[in-house]
Amino acid sequence: MDFNGFDRPAFPQRAEALHAGSRSVKVMVAGGFGTGKTTMVGSVSEIVPLTTEETLTQASVGVDDLVGVADKKSTTVSLDFGRISLNEQLVLYLFGTPGQERFWFLWNGLFKGALGAVVLVDTRRLQSSFRAIEEMERLDVPFVIALNMFPDARSYPAEEVREALAIDPHTPILTCDARDRASSRDVLIALIHHIKDRSVAALEPR
Repeated sequence: MDFNGFDRPAFPQRAEALHAGSRSVKVMVAGGFGTGKTTMVGSVSEIVPLTTEETLTQASVGVDDLVGVADKKSTTVSLDFGRISLNEQLVLYLFGTPGQERFWFLWNGLFKGALGAVVLVDTRRLQSSFRAIEEMERLDVPFVIALNMFPDARSYPAEEVREALAIDPHTPILTCDARDRASSRDVLIALIHHIKDRSVAALEPR
């Protein structure tokens, strides 16, 4: 995959590192509780990922929404971190966000300097990722939607999901298996192309 020309990002204030010759960029992996963020970072990272997983205990009952993820035994309490080289020039540093509402206060700091984001969605629980999408739009961070296809999840047409999530027609929607390295990598490549397309559009005369 050729990424020549990826040197004009959508955010001028974040472009200095790229123009200076560095091609290491920060990408977020966001989404609701239990949508597969830690799994995606772990599956695609070329280094042993840093995780902040803690065991869910009885104390979380009534605090964390476990509807649809009753079998989940652990949760991210701060962030996940991994790295993947898409080619010799472009390295992505991946930061996975915590999904529970009680940890949302961490998001503003985590998103500082991010070039783009993947929002993971569980089609069985669309509402769990509403907040992540709202944050992307509020912060004006380019993002793609990745429908993580759990074994018992139904498949829906992309446009039906787009309407349900109320996202604009230019935001890519893909399906993926967060457990699979190749599938997760394809989502990240799609994000990079989306960022590049937004960059070009932003620089075109109006």
